[in-house]
Amino acid sequence: MSAAHLVVLYNVPKDPAAFEEYYAKTHLPLLAKHAKEIGFTNDVFVKFAPNSAFYRKAELTFASRDALKKGTSTPGFKAVADDIPVFASGGFIALTGEETK
Repeated sequence: MSAAHLVVLYNVPKDPAAFEEYYAKTHLPLLAKHAKEIGFTNDVFVKFAPNSAFYRKAELTFASRDALKKGTSTPGFKAVADDIPVFASGGFIALTGEETK
């Protein structure tokens, strides 16, 4: 069984300072509040260098594709996902996939 990943790539926001404040004070605490319910095994958050194709990346790792499906069908995940458009003023892309060799 391969680990599965949920990746959110954020475009450059209209107001980076407002994005960062909301992300740190509201969105990440919301994710932490629902982490156990969602059931991911690891998280990675990256802020890219200026002039990169994307502004930030959030990546959640799940034990398997089934665990990802289960976690993303929870009310807690819905709360976190529904929060993204509140602060992601530049838009975003969400992707899922499985680890390969």
